Amino acid sequence: MQFQRDGKSDPSAQRGAEGDKPIGIAVELGGVAVALPAGRIEIQNNPGAALLTATDVRSHKTMATSLSPSTFHNGYRQPGKGTPWVIESKEIGGEEDESHWTPPPSSDVLSSDVHNSLGLNTLRTWPTMYDGTSSPHGTPEWWNPTKEVDVLICGAGPAGLQTAVSLARQGVNFRIIDKAAHPLMAGRADGVQPRFLETLHSWGLATEVHEEGPLIERTAIYKDGKKLMFNTSHQSDSRYRGLHIITQGQLERIYVRDLVRHQALVERQSSIVDFDVESDQASSSHPVTIKLRNEKTGTEETIRSKFLIGSDGGASMIRKKLQIPFDGVSTDIYWGILDCKFESDYPHAWVFGSVISSEHGGCVIIPREDGYIRLYTQLDTSTTGTIAQGRQAKNSAEFQESGGHVDAHSVTADEVLQQANKIFAPYKLKFAAPLSWFTVWRISERVARSFSSPDCRVHLAGDAAHIHSVMGAFGLNASIMDSANLAWKIGMCAQNHAKLSTLGPTYDSERRYHANRIIHVSGSYLRFICNSTFPIAEFNHVNKEWPPLPEPQKYQPAAGKPEEDLEFLQTFFGNNGPFLLGIDADYAPSVIVPDTPSTAIAPRNGVRAPNPRVCFDMEKTGYLYDTLTGAARLHLVIFASDLQGPAREKLKKLASAMSDQSSFFRRYGGLARFNPVIVTKCVPHEADFLLKSDDLKILKANCTTIYDDRAPDEDAHTCYEVDHAKGAIVFVRPDLWIGTSVFLDQLDELDKYFEAWLVPTEEKSTMTNVMNEHMKS
Repeated sequence: MQFQRDGKSDPSAQRGAEGDKPIGIAVELGGVAVALPAGRIEIQNNPGAALLTATDVRSHKTMATSLSPSTFHNGYRQPGKGTPWVIESKEIGGEEDESHWTPPPSSDVLSSDVHNSLGLNTLRTWPTMYDGTSSPHGTPEWWNPTKEVDVLICGAGPAGLQTAVSLARQGVNFRIIDKAAHPLMAGRADGVQPRFLETLHSWGLATEVHEEGPLIERTAIYKDGKKLMFNTSHQSDSRYRGLHIITQGQLERIYVRDLVRHQALVERQSSIVDFDVESDQASSSHPVTIKLRNEKTGTEETIRSKFLIGSDGGASMIRKKLQIPFDGVSTDIYWGILDCKFESDYPHAWVFGSVISSEHGGCVIIPREDGYIRLYTQLDTSTTGTIAQGRQAKNSAEFQESGGHVDAHSVTADEVLQQANKIFAPYKLKFAAPLSWFTVWRISERVARSFSSPDCRVHLAGDAAHIHSVMGAFGLNASIMDSANLAWKIGMCAQNHAKLSTLGPTYDSERRYHANRIIHVSGSYLRFICNSTFPIAEFNHVNKEWPPLPEPQKYQPAAGKPEEDLEFLQTFFGNNGPFLLGIDADYAPSVIVPDTPSTAIAPRNGVRAPNPRVCFDMEKTGYLYDTLTGAARLHLVIFASDLQGPAREKLKKLASAMSDQSSFFRRYGGLARFNPVIVTKCVPHEADFLLKSDDLKILKANCTTIYDDRAPDEDAHTCYEVDHAKGAIVFVRPDLWIGTSVFLDQLDELDKYFEAWLVPTEEKSTMTNVMNEHMKS
């Protein structure tokens, strides 16, 4: 393999210096030399033409390289030949039918711009399916974007796509743009927490995600060649249990397919030139004016929206335009990141964990599918470090001429492997396959001082709002909490179901506090793995209106005694285990999280709603969350004991309220907005009989009834610690956090609660009519 610079062959170059980037590579495939341009390198597929032969059988769920051909001829997956997705029509009786559908053309794309001596790694992609408006075959006939939208999303990474997925389910009109020509192919985020999957379950996408890669349930940590710990980890009460491996690129493709089903495309190679928000918003239904530019054609257009979402990454143009400070630090810690197969005598090479060297730093191992590993290696770029020594030995004169300085972004994959071997010693590593992905990344820990503009018309999400270390897999997982929290709120406000003035500010207060905590938790773990004393970013001085964040756990690497290391780990995981899985993320008091202690149930306001097992009918069981689906449904979980005794009398009041036009249930939209779910200790035939009476039949007609028939020490009533005489109504928000809870007969309390932030149906209709008249005039 050779890289080309200025038309000349340069076998030694892996990347150009600044201003001297490779313009292409020359590779030999099947004995034929092929010149390929730099950047997105595509090898067009022709049926029957083998590009790169593979001798191993790759799993169906591989995400690191292209799927190998397969056949199910014998009823199970086996290696196949050629391109089995191109099926020739069969001639029967002298006639041959020509299929109307033909598979779109595919491309094999080099997954990394840096390679090792074992060759090139490719990933097959389908540009017509995934590249949105950059599709080589143009856009579908149904694609007709409007100049006025409820929401414009800038950035089609996970945060932006997740927001779009939620808005699509709410029927909110949006457009989503991204400057890239295609979704991410390889690298970046690689794991999702149980809370991530619980959110996707409410949108109907969890199964497709959690089946993609391995499930992490064990952790091994070695230090200085000796085992420090090896134990079960990532355990939770969630149905999804531990950390699930999936690449960010695969996740983005799942979202893109979902959006196409909702008649939405990502507008590729598009960016925001400028935007402005009208100061007098009372006279405008779409107060945000945005100028867009198509970077490919140079054409510009102006659109108007109700809201603008900045999910445009750590260098967010939208955050800078709002002049929001990005508080925090950029550390002196660099990771060299390799996605590859390795040969190693390390005893836990395919187990999640870390390898630490007191002298050389740390590595993090993330087992991937099909034997691949994501290996994070701490780089020593000092003048006396491993990399400097290697360059000194290789070419002393040239290295001295450069001042003996190692630029972290000049580090090669081979140098990262060399550093990893220093850390793993006495164990050894070597490449066992072509590189799937490689990058060098500097750790920064920053949180935007606000996630929203003062008028709540512009919001930040994902990396535009916070960036942190890889420890804990918080980048991708925090982004879905941002998206799920923000999307239901702006969706309801855009459709005038909720009051922007009261609901809008809760996005910033809830998500920013959580992001600050991530910095402390992830930063503490990072410094332990890397033997670093670099100070952790401090945010209490800019968040004086909140309770102080817990002090980050400090570690003194100079000590280095095994018992002290174990004490650190035991304390760290004891304090932060649920937080590392996304299930411990309580929200501060606000209009939707009352600060009054709940007496009806044990779980506090503002915490994750517990998800116990329940029964749905005589033939099916599952989890409570299976009934709490929908991107913007307001869930009322009604704990009704056995539908008899004092609880029954209180249920009659609820039944009466459901038919009363003045009740909160009717005023704020009834079944169009609320999702009432009765949880009863009865079995199906008992509940059916007890709910037939005239005074309760409206509940039977309007509520989903589920059956809490497990033993008392594990049933849903015990999980929520419900008083069987008083019962309870728990409001579970669309993002599956508890908003508030009351006893069965405290309907006035629910009325006051919803009045603070919901818009009554009558007021909504009146305001809609006014807006329609305004539009006509």
